[in-house]
Amino acid sequence: MNYQIVFNGDLGDKVKKIDFEKNNLFCKCQFVTVQELLAGKWSILIFHELSSGAKRFNELRKQIGIAHSTLSQQLKFMEYESLVHREVYPTVPPQVEYSLTEIGKSFQPVLDSIETFGKEYIEYIKRRNLEL
Repeated sequence: MNYQIVFNGDLGDKVKKIDFEKNNLFCKCQFVTVQELLAGKWSILIFHELSSGAKRFNELRKQIGIAHSTLSQQLKFMEYESLVHREVYPTVPPQVEYSLTEIGKSFQPVLDSIETFGKEYIEYIKRRNLEL
């Protein structure tokens, strides 16, 4: 069988394996592939925060407002998928920084589009609510 490891925030530290022979669209359909990569609730915010440069774990956690364990799981998944690079510096205590890989950085135009759509949608909702 062909298995892919997927980290799911609902499973705690456990790893869920998905049989892609049954769901054989991953890496064949661009929409399914991206949907799987963005399946984590916080992935877009992590992309956004890391798009401005490398960040330490606690800096990310505070800026996003995310639980320690959830951020850890999401970063492990993103690192596994080669979207995020984890750099450990040999200091005491160890310093760890996260940054986007080259393929992770290529997500920037998508982030820009999401930002544009988000602003437009917020304005739409405000106008709609005024009309009610």
